[in-house]
Amino acid sequence: MYEIEFTSRANREFKKLTPAVQERLEDAIDCLEDNPRQTGVKKLNRVLYRIRAGDWRIIFAILDKQQRVVIVKVARRSKDTYADLNKLF
Repeated sequence: MYEIEFTSRANREFKKLTPAVQERLEDAIDCLEDNPRQTGVKKLNRVLYRIRAGDWRIIFAILDKQQRVVIVKVARRSKDTYADLNKLF
């Protein structure tokens, strides 16, 4: 089982969301604890992955040796959602 952790940026983004959106994203995040490479997870680059939750995207890194998933960005899908991925982690 993987431990979920947020970067400070992702935590700020998450806390700004409405409770309904937070609940929807929490469901997707909870699934990452058991299997962070489940169906629907897409690899974005060497380190980062994303999972969809409706119009929202959760971008995260998987640290297998430490059994951790680090959420680095939470955003509504837009043309800027995937900009500057290399600066995130």
